[in-house]
Amino acid sequence: MELSLATRTVGEHTVLEVGGEVDVYTAPRLRERLLELIDGGARHVVVDLGRVDFLDSTGLGVLVGALKRLRSAGGSFALVCDKEPLLKIFRITALDQVFPLHPTVDAAVGADTTGAGA
Repeated sequence: MELSLATRTVGEHTVLEVGGEVDVYTAPRLRERLLELIDGGARHVVVDLGRVDFLDSTGLGVLVGALKRLRSAGGSFALVCDKEPLLKIFRITALDQVFPLHPTVDAAVGADTTGAGA
């Protein structure tokens, strides 16, 4: 399955909508897009995983890398995810303690995503 990436702005937040499968083959495209956004000045990024069907460790690594890069730049990074299979991955890896996870983009944008985690 292909990876789809679409960007929009909600207030001061840049929302990256991701769809399809994020795996060893598609994760480099996600990494590239996140770096473009961050290097282009985005400081408050929300990644919407609502249309993601599969996420492997390579994809998790890309998300962790973006989180670290934004935090070191004084920015914020949050994820939107309401699919139980994906939420289970975050819980098993304890990344639910690292990433601010929200059920909707509105919840992510309205939350204080500058903290150390959810």
